[in-house]
Amino acid sequence: MSQDALIGLGANLGDAAATLRAALLDLGALRGCALLRVSGLWRSAPVDAGGPDYCNAVAELRCEHTAPELLRQMQDIESRHGRVRPPGMRNAPRTLDLDLLCFGELRLQLEQLILPHPRMHERAFVLAPLAEIRPDWRLPDGEAIGDALLRLQRAGQQVRKIGELEARG
Repeated sequence: MSQDALIGLGANLGDAAATLRAALLDLGALRGCALLRVSGLWRSAPVDAGGPDYCNAVAELRCEHTAPELLRQMQDIESRHGRVRPPGMRNAPRTLDLDLLCFGELRLQLEQLILPHPRMHERAFVLAPLAEIRPDWRLPDGEAIGDALLRLQRAGQQVRKIGELEARG
């Protein structure tokens, strides 16, 4: 049975916008998946980390895989785009970061995957592009996405739309 998956895309090393466009093509080409919606491209300062600003986006896929299988394929895409995971370094600058935010209504707690994503409600760089493609969506705790985004912006998290994220092949 197919599920709709929300995926956060981010990068802050190299040509981040080009990397996100390429990753979007890779996501759309996954066997058993169809790209449904894509946000624009957003810029934000790193949260709980250093380094250059991030480019961010959110994509929605309809997927026939299980959530762990989709995660594995997303990690393969990250690796192909030069993603390195230094041991003991969380939130290090990266060429590509793909986060599985939600997978239908699935609630899951595995060592390598927690769904819904446990920190998405704390990140304006996730909520702004998500609100663009799913403005009526509610966070798992019931908070409206627009209210959550406003709360984070008032707390100092700023995001700015910098363009469209069109996958061109």
